[in-house]
Amino acid sequence: MAELFLDPSIRSWVFLPLVIITFLFGVLRHYITIIFASEKKGELENIGDSHALIRSRLLRENGRYLPAKAFKMRKYFFNDKEHGFFKTQKRESTMTNPMADPSMATEMLRSNALNMVPMIVIGSWINWAFSGFLTTKVPFPLTYRFKPMLQRGCESLTSLDASWVSSASWYFLNIFGLRSMYGLVLGSDNAADHPMILPDNQIPTPQAPQDMQKAFKAEWEALEVVDHQWALADCEARLLSRAY
Repeated sequence: MAELFLDPSIRSWVFLPLVIITFLFGVLRHYITIIFASEKKGELENIGDSHALIRSRLLRENGRYLPAKAFKMRKYFFNDKEHGFFKTQKRESTMTNPMADPSMATEMLRSNALNMVPMIVIGSWINWAFSGFLTTKVPFPLTYRFKPMLQRGCESLTSLDASWVSSASWYFLNIFGLRSMYGLVLGSDNAADHPMILPDNQIPTPQAPQDMQKAFKAEWEALEVVDHQWALADCEARLLSRAY
């Protein structure tokens, strides 16, 4: 088969516009998501409890670098049977099913609508406006199994090399290929580079709130059995022995 050459106008009126449209669509979707996203505020008590658990865990892991008196003072603050934090603080269990929360269901429906509806609309428009164009060619040979993926809208060209990419396929490749650009422009935590189509088994589910009373009990037990051994005992002698 003779080598196929593309008109240079395709680069200016199809190839680059698809890249720009896809990128601007991702930026617009990012800011729309920010506008319509409901602000989730954590309660002050829950934040304090989480920080207390973190402090206790750090004490268990790194307490050997504290002198015995300092370690016992911190352990007393958390684990004393009469005045310890984990013994005196009582929390009611708030273990509820997040899927039963109407506000959570509304938030998920809104998020899916913001993801899918604009994508369907712009995808349909691109398929109508740029249908039937070949935009580029991958720089390595491919088997014919890749034709349905890379040549959407040009299925009638059965003898065409599988390395050619149609306009519709180029649009979908840009959706996932521009994620690094979104990270540079919008930051790492942005709504534009999140995958808009997820398999059923990968749809994120809201996490249930943590039962703080059980967490306090587990952390109290873990800290109670810690055997403090000061890691810096005789550190001067050990340092001098290494030097000489």
